[in-house]
Order: sequence, then structure tokens, then C-alpha cells
Amino acid sequence: MLTLVPDSIEAYAVAHTLESPAVHEALRQETIASSDCPQMQVGPLEGRLLYLLAKLIGARRVVEVGTFTGCSALHIAEALPADGRLITCDIDPETAAIARSHFDRVPWGERIEQRLGPAAETLATLEAGIDMAFIDADKPGYIAYWELLVPKLRTGGILVVDNVLWSGRVLAPEDENDRAIVAFNAHARADARMESVMLTVRDGITVARKR
Repeated sequence: MLTLVPDSIEAYAVAHTLESPAVHEALRQETIASSDCPQMQVGPLEGRLLYLLAKLIGARRVVEVGTFTGCSALHIAEALPADGRLITCDIDPETAAIARSHFDRVPWGERIEQRLGPAAETLATLEAGIDMAFIDADKPGYIAYWELLVPKLRTGGILVVDNVLWSGRVLAPEDENDRAIVAFNAHARADARMESVMLTVRDGITVARKR
């Protein structure tokens, strides 16, 4: 599991957090069996945080950049009302198929609309009034995704961004992804349109609210 805290502390926190539906364990097992990078899947603590954030703001329209095998989408969609909609973007048809097979196992899976193709192209077509967005995709694209999403968030809407601590490499960046995260973090912190907090959940999460 990718986390900046000791595994024992992570397990304690998960044990004292709202339990995830059984579909997540089945998805976790399939992701481990079929993926070279199963750590890309959000953990149960982060997943329930996404669920609760969506609940807290009464989200109805949500956008996700980076589906992978669908764990985060399932957590978010569970929090939406029956007529809510989550649009999730990815470019990998194989992981998208795994995600869809698990979306189809639960009633709230019907709230998830998958879009295959470059996320920036999809985001450019969306109308304003988005309640919540989650970015967990290619790190060099983070600033572009942020800039496409912020104008389309409603006032009071939230934007959640994953991997902002990047296993601690933000403190000593070396490669392109390291530097991309450092640049994004500075960009988000300086954005006067948003008020944000960086949390040390799993690999670091920024939660930002549109003013």
C-alpha cells in the first residue's frame, strides 16, 4: 500500500472509518492480479474521504480525471443521489473494462459515465456548474487539468488532487514527474480563486474549495 504513515497507523485509521462496500475488495483483488501497478488504486481511507466529501457538499455533478480500475469512482458515485452523474476520464481500454465490470455489480454504478480519450479534450466539452472534481492521472498534466476544471466548478465546489506529496519526493525532486508535482503544488497554492489544504492522507491529497 502506498502511504506516508506506518502501515499499523493506516490500518488503525481504516478500522475507525466507515466501512467500504464489498465490491471494493473484489476490485482490489482483481487489480492486484491484473495490473503491474496495483498501488495506483486509491486505498480505503482515501476512498471513504472522497465519499464523505461528495456527501458533505451534496454533489450531483462530478468529474474524475484518471479512472484506472475504478475504485475512486465507485466511492464517489456511491455518495451521489440517484440522478447524480460522475464522468470519469481515462485512456486505457483494458483498465476501463475492469472498472465497468465492477460498476455493473452495484446500483450506483449506473451513475458513472466513462469517457475514453485524452482527458483534456473531454474536460473542454463539459458545461460549467460542476460540484466536485478529482484529479489522479498523469502528473505533467495536473496544471492543465486544474486550469480546465476550476472555471467550471460552481462557487463552493471542490477539487481534490491525489499524489501531491509523491512519496516525499517533492522535497528533493529529480525526474519529470517529481518536478511536475512540485510545480503543480505551487500553482494550486497561489491560485486566488481557490482556498486549499494539503493533507497527509496516503500519498498526499490537496482539497481545494472554489471561492
